[in-house]
Amino acid sequence: MEPQSLALCLPLVGWAAHSALLTHRLATARRDPLTGLRTRAGWTVRAERFIRRHRDCVVVLLDLDYFKTLNDTHGHAAGDAALTATAVRLTAWCDRWGFAGRLGGDEFVAVHRHPDLDALTAALNAPVFHDGRSMPVSVSVGSCLLTDLPVRSLPAALADADAAMHAAKGTPGRRSSRSTSH
Repeated sequence: MEPQSLALCLPLVGWAAHSALLTHRLATARRDPLTGLRTRAGWTVRAERFIRRHRDCVVVLLDLDYFKTLNDTHGHAAGDAALTATAVRLTAWCDRWGFAGRLGGDEFVAVHRHPDLDALTAALNAPVFHDGRSMPVSVSVGSCLLTDLPVRSLPAALADADAAMHAAKGTPGRRSSRSTSH
């Protein structure tokens, strides 16, 4: 290759490498490093598209009950194990019908086309095994069917699912609730 041609190609090669690095960093920033789930920003972008295509889906919001106590009692590695197990269980439940994300801390979110919320709640509330011990895990789940909303939007569905999750949290023995008021 001639020196002039090489000199012209080098900036293009540099730009391509820089572009690939930025793309990788953006993809990494949209994934939670502990669970591998999408972060709030990555999940929201995808969920907006999903609910436009699937108008009858459900939005699910959940968080681990007594997570601080679990961390304080068993250590942060045990808390990480509970978060990771929750992510794995939520992802398995979503299967090919939806997808999950981690909003932060002990809060997770999912959108699903054919939900079986009883199966989800049972899976999420199963004990987690860490360091040779079985640790009880309790998860509160709130959901909102988009078809129940007067205006079908992701923010409205998340708000209703959040209200339903807090209602489930405040009811002893009940860890799943569906939004019914709009």
